[in-house]
Amino acid sequence: MIVQALYQMQLTDHDIKELLTQCRERDDYKKIDKTYFTQAIRAIYKHRAEYSTSIEANLDRPISQIDPIEMGILLLGFYELEMKREIDIAVIINEAVNLTKRFGSIDGHKYINAVLDRAAKTVRAA
Repeated sequence: MIVQALYQMQLTDHDIKELLTQCRERDDYKKIDKTYFTQAIRAIYKHRAEYSTSIEANLDRPISQIDPIEMGILLLGFYELEMKREIDIAVIINEAVNLTKRFGSIDGHKYINAVLDRAAKTVRAA
């Protein structure tokens, strides 16, 4: 559901309050970890410019060429790499790859894997 919210964030001009309200109205919201969801969405919304800059530094193409679904997955991956250090890098990348296989382009998971692997070496090195 986080990827869906991040997709919506990219395509609309909704403020964080509206974005969260719309997400909470969905049936899927009842089935998720609400605390984690809210923390992640608030942090990514607030720091999306910095995350986008970090993402772009690890790309081999302009960020404008990244599909919004895959961009949402990258935003979530960068958030977890930077803010959820208790989560192992391999777990973060594996989850991003699985999300991309499910929702992204046909071979998008390979690209997501490469970008997050490259980024993890920098983000987690500090």
